[in-house]
Amino acid sequence: MSIFGRISVRGLMAAATALAACSTALAASPEPAPAPAVPTQAAPSGSDRISNPVAEFAGIDKITGRIITFDVYIDETVQFGALQVTPRVCYSRPQTEDPKTDSFVEVDEITLDRKIRRIFTGWMFAESPGLNAVEHAVYDVWLKECKQKSDVPAPDAAKAGAAKADAGKTSGAKPAASKPKPAAVPDTTGEDTTTN
Repeated sequence: MSIFGRISVRGLMAAATALAACSTALAASPEPAPAPAVPTQAAPSGSDRISNPVAEFAGIDKITGRIITFDVYIDETVQFGALQVTPRVCYSRPQTEDPKTDSFVEVDEITLDRKIRRIFTGWMFAESPGLNAVEHAVYDVWLKECKQKSDVPAPDAAKAGAAKADAGKTSGAKPAASKPKPAAVPDTTGEDTTTN
């Protein structure tokens, strides 16, 4: 028998003896106490998401190369080029969690013969804009974020303002001026227009 054979046989014998000693000790020991309960973090539920009234989109006109950002209120339709974009819901997460912003969107195209055809219905994800972006021959549209407010007036506010203006016309009252007229601009040509 070679030296390597003796070493491996001796090693195996030592390992077998140690294993037998461990199994004997384990059999003689009492049953272990249950492990203390470790609190686990619950997975966030669907109620943790925030429903937002405004969806912010970005769109590119491939002919001019212009990228435009525009806000759209939920269930409002906004036209971007030949596309009409209508978000149905827009969800985000609290700032303490990983961002997950998604919106269910319907996009229609106005064809050259003035017909409207649906080209996209589905979820858009702000964190993965290329996943479900609308890719059109001329226009691309994707979700940027969901917001609680916008600089653009809400569609209900615009309708209420128009209704007030119509009510003012029928009652004979003058509508208030939205801003004052600019003052007259002085003549700066340098000519003296006074008479002696």
